[in-house]
Amino acid sequence: MKPYKGKQVLQKLDERRGAYYYIHVPAAVVAKMPEQKRTRLLCTVDGSISYRCGLNHMGDGDFFIILSTKNLKTLGKQAGDTVSFVLTRDDNPLGVEMPEVLEALLAQDEDALAAYNRLTDGKKRSLIYYVARFKDIDKQVKAATDFLSGRVVPGRKAV
Repeated sequence: MKPYKGKQVLQKLDERRGAYYYIHVPAAVVAKMPEQKRTRLLCTVDGSISYRCGLNHMGDGDFFIILSTKNLKTLGKQAGDTVSFVLTRDDNPLGVEMPEVLEALLAQDEDALAAYNRLTDGKKRSLIYYVARFKDIDKQVKAATDFLSGRVVPGRKAV
């Protein structure tokens, strides 16, 4: 994918839509991406911060990428300021790094690997974020096995 470069004034979605700061991406640009709206991206803003991201629907055919408040503070920017950005394809299909503990578990446990392979990419990302929140290795293993067995779904009470 050829990098998409741009410069635009930072805007913020209304409260009803999440009040996110965002970078607007036209539908014509997304149509040229390898997996179109499912393409995982690396976004570099003002040449100083880079982060992995995905596309979100604007509702009018166009898309946007969320720019976190934390990243805005790092950049010293706010709504109304101009930012330059570069979007490139993220070669990691999930767009996140897999924790070593989860990688080792999947290499050693065929049932866990089979359960993992049945997950959608979004659920795989959820699993990775869920496991990564724990610092203790034993808690990471338990979190992964509970998630893969269906005993726990992040954001819901355990069954």
